[in-house]
Amino acid sequence: MIAQQITLIHEAKIEDRQKIANLIHFETLVHRHLDWRPPLDWIDHQPYLLAEKGDKLLAALACPPDPSHIAWIRLFAVSSDVNPENVWNPLWSAALSKLNKFDNVTVAAIPLQEWFRNLLQTSGFKLSNKVIMLIWEQDLPPERSVSGLSIRTMNFDDLPTIERLDELAFRPIWHNSLDSLELAFQQAVIATVAEFDEKIIGYLISTANNLGGHLARLAIHPQHQGQDIGYCILRDTLEQFKRRGAHKVTVNTQEDNFVSLSLYQKSGFKRTTEVFPVYIYSGSPFEDVK
Repeated sequence: MIAQQITLIHEAKIEDRQKIANLIHFETLVHRHLDWRPPLDWIDHQPYLLAEKGDKLLAALACPPDPSHIAWIRLFAVSSDVNPENVWNPLWSAALSKLNKFDNVTVAAIPLQEWFRNLLQTSGFKLSNKVIMLIWEQDLPPERSVSGLSIRTMNFDDLPTIERLDELAFRPIWHNSLDSLELAFQQAVIATVAEFDEKIIGYLISTANNLGGHLARLAIHPQHQGQDIGYCILRDTLEQFKRRGAHKVTVNTQEDNFVSLSLYQKSGFKRTTEVFPVYIYSGSPFEDVK
């Protein structure tokens, strides 16, 4: 490893796009957040910081808040020419200084590699929870009906209502902004809403993956939970996937989200061995939120 001294830390600009792309695609120490938006699309959002020596890009760190109260670490990529700790420390310090200008921002990360988990732990991040994966690969669960419930295809005009529902149904760390929901809708292969008295009380957005399908986002209004609404919209989506020829469907949920786990398990999902740790920066407003 070549010793490097950082001579400049600065905000990423559009003209840096190719250098960042090369760093992401050709280096091995790369953390990318599981997101609707790829890392390069965050360049015009801050903090998105670069560490350079001369004209050589050593590392990139992106953690812009979205929505305004949660800043996921969306990218940290490091050149093989430098010790990751030597670039992480000044980049994280600069990013934290910028994040402190926002009100009540929680900083979080889902590190999939040990080298990045170690960096987070030495910087004051604590393990908060774990996200697990479940898979469905069997017959459809029994059909159920709920009086007055209707399930229909989601449309673009539903998204502002879905954003408000999202805020009610999820803990703050898992909220999605309207921009993110629009991206999720655009990338969905199946997107449905559940209505009662012509009001949206639930939604499910699903994507395709190499196994078949993935349930990306399922939410039911808190006042209507425990009424089989989630079961009905989930079964409808599984039926649609099966008609499309997808016989395997995955879903992620928090390890301690027992309500969701119960729903998925009674719908035929089985837990896999895949686990994704969730780290929260010490001192964040929602540090204790699981």
